[in-house]
Amino acid sequence: MKLEHLRLGVNIDHVATIRNARGGRHPDPVRAAKLAIAAGADGITAHLREDRRHIRDDDIARLKAEIDKPLNFEMAATAEMTTIALRTKPHAVCLVPEKRTERTTEGGLDAVKQRAQLEPVVHQLKHAGIRVSLFIGAAPAQIEAAVALGSAVIEIHTGAWCDALTEGRAAEAKAEWELIRAGAILAKSYGLEVHAGHGLDYATAETIAELPEVVELNIGHFLVGEAVFEGLAETVRFMRAAMDRGRKKIMRKESKP
Repeated sequence: MKLEHLRLGVNIDHVATIRNARGGRHPDPVRAAKLAIAAGADGITAHLREDRRHIRDDDIARLKAEIDKPLNFEMAATAEMTTIALRTKPHAVCLVPEKRTERTTEGGLDAVKQRAQLEPVVHQLKHAGIRVSLFIGAAPAQIEAAVALGSAVIEIHTGAWCDALTEGRAAEAKAEWELIRAGAILAKSYGLEVHAGHGLDYATAETIAELPEVVELNIGHFLVGEAVFEGLAETVRFMRAAMDRGRKKIMRKESKP
């Protein structure tokens, strides 16, 4: 089996969170994006939220104009965000759930129940030549809904698995892992490109890199947090190395008689 390169998308939302804590322009998320790319990131992810709590409209415009790697624009499936996406024309749009009261994205879209809301947005974005990804849980019904909606990509929400590992809930972590693994296989069998993200650190990224169906990880909060201690370039390099270690484990397994 030919093993696809595992891409690293660096989410720079929380560089903007730090900037917005005091206002002004420092630290600049676009500068962070360029630094992450120089250190080995394959693309940049930014979530323009309805309340603009971190990324702002001008950040999106500058990212599209100034970075030389794909921009993955995370957004809620609203008329306002669709208009911005159609104007910006990013490489890809990842549709995510959004609540004003949440600290961060708490789970995946319910693509089954929200089909009527998602369908026209997916259609408009695809018609404009933008790749569409749905940020969903790994349940079969959600994956099948993504196929029915015509999404080219899914991003599997890994937060429940990561939280269970962090909190020592071993049985739950094992069950969540099996759901992710089976979901990745099912999505690949339907012809979907499979990404994953939320809550990943070096260890969990190395583990999920062992799933050959997954071709991209999108990671942000952990990298920005570690950058306080190590610097952003180093954290990106460490993450790239962890992902590469996981990928190499697949090759070692396949080479065993």
